[in-house]
Amino acid sequence: MGRDLAAARPACRALFDRANAVLGYDLATLCFEGPLETLTQSCHAQPAIFVVSLACLTAWRESRPAAAGAAAAGLSSGEWTALHAAGVISFEDTLRVLDIRGRAMQAACEAHPGAMLSVLGMADDALARLARETGVEIANLNSPEQTVLSGPRAGIDAAEQRAREFGAKKAIRLPVAGAFHSVLMTSAACQLAEGLAGVQLSPPQYPVISNVTGQFHTTPEEIRQLMVRQITSSVQWVRGIRTLQAQGVQAYVECGPGKVLTGLVKRIDKQAALYNIADHSSAGTVAAPAETG
Repeated sequence: MGRDLAAARPACRALFDRANAVLGYDLATLCFEGPLETLTQSCHAQPAIFVVSLACLTAWRESRPAAAGAAAAGLSSGEWTALHAAGVISFEDTLRVLDIRGRAMQAACEAHPGAMLSVLGMADDALARLARETGVEIANLNSPEQTVLSGPRAGIDAAEQRAREFGAKKAIRLPVAGAFHSVLMTSAACQLAEGLAGVQLSPPQYPVISNVTGQFHTTPEEIRQLMVRQITSSVQWVRGIRTLQAQGVQAYVECGPGKVLTGLVKRIDKQAALYNIADHSSAGTVAAPAETG
């Protein structure tokens, strides 16, 4: 991922070169060539997705100088990309934070084996009861139809077996390394807090949605606290998109590999205009909001 952007645009290639220097390993080659099993490890995936997403944003801004977002949001580690784009944290510090975050989460997965389960079509009160009775937690409120549960493997096994009993249309085990956004990530949150202690954060240049609250971030100190809490808290993605809707946001541009966020937003705001920038070609064809009205 990101290879065509780096080949076609010097500014994008420079991002990968800077990332290699900060991280001390060849992130560029890992993104461009794999192997996939190494790239998808949390310690590599989080910095990789950040750099590729930023390369997509950089290419779009080069192609469309009128492109200027009214607000930003990112899911889980993507919230750090949104904060960087809004001027809260430098490129180098974002990489260092994501390196710490990824390694700490990988270690927590190994120390406290867990799993995650995507549940479709279940009412909120039933989800809360299922989580309580099986000893798991609600990790991601992705759309009105999809919520992700997280917790110990035995608890997720039980939730998977009982989901239909509680009214779920479907329950799908996710291919992840562990129980993200749950109490099993507490050690990772502690390590991130230590790593963030000396990092300079600035007020956002435009609004950024918090995963923890679903509302806009405020002060740098509040951002620091919420980004630590985010590791063990539920991702309030639905609430965040509702907040953007209330502010009059009608168009969304997803920058980065894949179209997961576009799909989630479509299920929350069915009237929204949705665009994806994942490579060199799409960066040149997606119009800026000012050009589309």
